[in-house]
Amino acid sequence: MKQPPQERFAESSGPSPAHMALMYGVMIVGAIVLFLTVDSCGEGLVAPGPGPPGARDSATVGGKPDALVHVLVALTAVLLMGRLLSLLFLCVRQPPVIGEVIGGILLGPSVLGRLWPEAAAFVLPPSVAPFLGVIAHLGVILYMFLVGLELSPAVLSERAHATVAISHASIIVPFLLGATMSLLLYPRLSSSDVSFTSFALFVGVAMSITAFPVLARILTDQRMQRTQMGIIALGCAATDDLTAWCLLALVVGVVQAKMGGAFLVLGLTAAFLAIMLLVVRPVVARLLARLGETQLTPGVVALVFAAVMVSALTTEWIGIHTIFGAFLLGAIIPHDSVVARAFPKKMGELVTVLLLPAFFAFTGMRTRIGLVSGLEHWLICGLIIAVATAGKFGGALLAARFTGLGWRESAVLGILMNTRGLMELIVLNIGLDLNVISPTLFAMMVLMALVTTTATTPVLQWLTPGSSPSAHAGLVWHGEWAVHDAPGPTP
Repeated sequence: MKQPPQERFAESSGPSPAHMALMYGVMIVGAIVLFLTVDSCGEGLVAPGPGPPGARDSATVGGKPDALVHVLVALTAVLLMGRLLSLLFLCVRQPPVIGEVIGGILLGPSVLGRLWPEAAAFVLPPSVAPFLGVIAHLGVILYMFLVGLELSPAVLSERAHATVAISHASIIVPFLLGATMSLLLYPRLSSSDVSFTSFALFVGVAMSITAFPVLARILTDQRMQRTQMGIIALGCAATDDLTAWCLLALVVGVVQAKMGGAFLVLGLTAAFLAIMLLVVRPVVARLLARLGETQLTPGVVALVFAAVMVSALTTEWIGIHTIFGAFLLGAIIPHDSVVARAFPKKMGELVTVLLLPAFFAFTGMRTRIGLVSGLEHWLICGLIIAVATAGKFGGALLAARFTGLGWRESAVLGILMNTRGLMELIVLNIGLDLNVISPTLFAMMVLMALVTTTATTPVLQWLTPGSSPSAHAGLVWHGEWAVHDAPGPTP
């Protein structure tokens, strides 16, 4: 049978496993040596002095008695604005999350706050930030649990050696480029109360993120999700997500511990991972096997929610943020269990349509594009976008070519791995919460996430002209939003 255009790509036998292992080891060791070299160069740099208390985030002041009214108004405004812009972006084949993020920014101080300050003070007043932040963090916790549930061992096992090599190369290259770029950013956009090591580690991780759900959505739109290229891309993105979140947990632990107690945080994290994988996972698998195909009862649903909260609280107590606990719990639940199949359907629309708009509003309040002013700032912003793109695209392309894919297919994979979306915003908000990055750098990074995610679809359509979807019909939840499933035979 003749294969669809997107499945016909040249693939050589590739290097031997021993050669792959050798090159992988050289890549890891080389990355460590290069980062330590950059870190030693940056230790002598001096950043500007810390700002006055509260200067880092003016949207975190205390509340007022009418906070509930403002929260409801803010959620309504962001929800409607996000839906409207999502529909507009769908018309030009862009992920709806772009419209939702831009909707939050439009209602924040960057646009509405400048054009109509009175309206901005009513829709998103600073006093509503703490309450909106609680809702936003709850939405992100539940969302990361769903992302963990989406990780399929079958996808990860497809072409495992190539998947790991490509994924880790697409992390290591942008990580090192981001850390090196910190030599330029730290004296200009950080402060003296942040060590260069913490700053460089975080910038490197922020450059390394790939949004697995965004990539899945784009592949579905392009009718590529079941092709060989689609399976490789999903496997790389899933491995990338898992590795990047572990790396971010390490960085957050170092930052939270102020280096002095970093080993304690790392030790507790390793113990938590071991308990979850070696003890909790088999117990959960046995319990869910007893449920079989029966419907979830309210009691089981309550236990799952309680487990999510306990896992999130545990990682918060350790010092590596609540989202890691929620994500790990979702990842250890068997992918074929009734919980993994039913919870996205039960929670998907609630989380993505109601709770995540609070996160977009919260992010919009904290994104002040006006801070990116002057030629130097915009040149730095352009450099951040260029480095982020070159690192992700170049790392994935070279690794894919080394494992045997053709140049065009390697380029397609590099473009897909450059997708960031909501995952990047979650990472950036963590950095702003920890005061590792300044509001100015936060705004630049948000612009980088928007540009790299927006560029993916048009470049992908240019590289794979035969993969454009037909008219869509029906909606099912998939990760960050409703996915349009096209009718007709699957490729």
